[in-house]
Amino acid sequence: LTLETVRTIVEKALEFARARNFKPLGVVVVDARGATRMAVVEDGNALLRGDIAHGKAYGAVALGVGSRTIAKMAVERPHFVNAVSGVAKDRLVPVAGGVLIKDGTGLLLGAVGISGDTSDNDEAAAIAGIEAAGLTADPGA
Repeated sequence: LTLETVRTIVEKALEFARARNFKPLGVVVVDARGATRMAVVEDGNALLRGDIAHGKAYGAVALGVGSRTIAKMAVERPHFVNAVSGVAKDRLVPVAGGVLIKDGTGLLLGAVGISGDTSDNDEAAAIAGIEAAGLTADPGA
């Protein structure tokens, strides 16, 4: 993920959210190793939204699935997700809004995590940002 690509993802995700009057968002982009490439928190956002966004993105990369899938896993296999959360040092947020970023061949490049509005809206903004950068979004199913 180049810095230019990461900037595009963040800018387009926020444009998408502003056009729909979403609540202020925190947006975090991590690379395939889980390292933070960019973190942006809009004015008026609640204190922990940036951390929650990071947990959505980091968890998606760490488990290789979008955070929507992790949310389903938390219901179906709560002991597993609880254990993984501990291993991940509590950097795992099992709700929609963490979307994997893939290239045209399916190669994992990283993930976007967004928090601030409903989880579905957070996820929609992440998908919009990724797609605007010409990449493939994988939110999980």
